[in-house]
Amino acid sequence: MLERLGQVFRGNEPVAIAIELAVIWAAVFLMLRFLRGTRGAGVLKGVIVILATLILGLRFAETGSDTFARLRFVGEALVGTLALALVVIFQPELRQALIRLGQTGWFRGTDPRFAEMVPAVDEAVEFLSRNQFGALIVIERGVPLSDMTATGVAIDSVVSARLLESVFWPNSPLHDLAVVISGNRIVAANVQLPIADASSVPARLGSRHQAAVGATMETDAVVVVVSEQTGAIRIARHGAISEPIAYDDFAPALRTALTAVEDAEHAPSRTESA
Repeated sequence: MLERLGQVFRGNEPVAIAIELAVIWAAVFLMLRFLRGTRGAGVLKGVIVILATLILGLRFAETGSDTFARLRFVGEALVGTLALALVVIFQPELRQALIRLGQTGWFRGTDPRFAEMVPAVDEAVEFLSRNQFGALIVIERGVPLSDMTATGVAIDSVVSARLLESVFWPNSPLHDLAVVISGNRIVAANVQLPIADASSVPARLGSRHQAAVGATMETDAVVVVVSEQTGAIRIARHGAISEPIAYDDFAPALRTALTAVEDAEHAPSRTESA
């Protein structure tokens, strides 16, 4: 076995081997860093172990004879099947990776309409938080939210604090579910959002927070949540939800979430307490 292990590296220049190992290490490190804190992280570790075992096993079985022909056939089939399975298993993570790629400075700029919209949202959130009126405000960024807004009631009005307060006023016909904002306009209200798995949010948070996280798993939207029970303000993005944000810090936090080019290292915490 040691002799076959040596054959894996035999015939290659030491510099080439070092470069290959460095590239592999960097790829694995970046994937784990990107998936850290997600459900895919544990799966990826298991996949790496299986792939490493299969690939090394196949290299050991390449003896130039048919001694291990059946094992090689099964191993190659498993590697191919596993590659296809990864696309399905990591579909949400792959989608997020492509979205974040599109968020780099080379591909997008800051929407100037955010400057007009943030003060109105800020004022409305203060009112809703102080009165403990639950709210769910989805703000579109680069990925269109037309599929979501199709489930709601069309409004198409300039964002204003009074309008948002009216929508989320208790017993208002539109106060349930979410409001979607595009630029400086409210596109729709009473919008149904995709619900994230319960494990994606702290156990003490309810379905409103699960919906906020669910919307950010499928798009690059920023979602503002006001708790009906406590009045706590949170921001969801990149499939995660922040800790409660003090009102005085909310407007700067929202501007940062809307305009900053970020990676997973700067995503909100997934383990905050209610």
